[in-house]
Amino acid sequence: MPRKHRLWSPYHYFHIVMRGNNRQTIFLHHSDYQAFLRILEYTYQKYQFSIIAFCIMPNHYHLLLRSPYAPHSKIMAMINRRYSDYFKKKYNYTGHLYEKRFFSDIVPSPFDIIAVSRYIHRNPINTTVPLVETLALYLYSSYYYYYNKVPAPFCFLHQDTLLSYLIHSKYPTLDLYLTYCEDDYDLQLNHNKS
Repeated sequence: MPRKHRLWSPYHYFHIVMRGNNRQTIFLHHSDYQAFLRILEYTYQKYQFSIIAFCIMPNHYHLLLRSPYAPHSKIMAMINRRYSDYFKKKYNYTGHLYEKRFFSDIVPSPFDIIAVSRYIHRNPINTTVPLVETLALYLYSSYYYYYNKVPAPFCFLHQDTLLSYLIHSKYPTLDLYLTYCEDDYDLQLNHNKS
């Protein structure tokens, strides 16, 4: 049976997730995260996409990505192939690095963009055992650059675009957005329901 054709819109952001095979760790060392970021930058030079939120976790990664010029499946094929080649060569690894095809879901509205970016940014503390005490301490996420109010050293991260979505939202400033990301109100809501 042929693979289902992926939806692509040059006008929308997509939430993209890629996991390691059997949820294994695919980023073992700081240098692996750095290599992945270099691969994103290399791929950006080819396809000029926009990422407004990302988080690289030990066994998976999230991107909030819009690609106006090429289907994001083409972009993801390059990113995943290059990182897989890097990983297999460095660690003498054979077999499939990734669990299956990447997850991709359209993010239809500005409100959803803000909510999905929060979800992506909260990944390091929404694990069974949090990876860091506070989001700002996690180095492999775009949150680090928003929190510190510094431009990221990557061309692919378009921080101003996310900030432009905030203006017409319930979180019209960066500080309010950061509080929204750090607030564990989802946990409080779930606790109140029980």
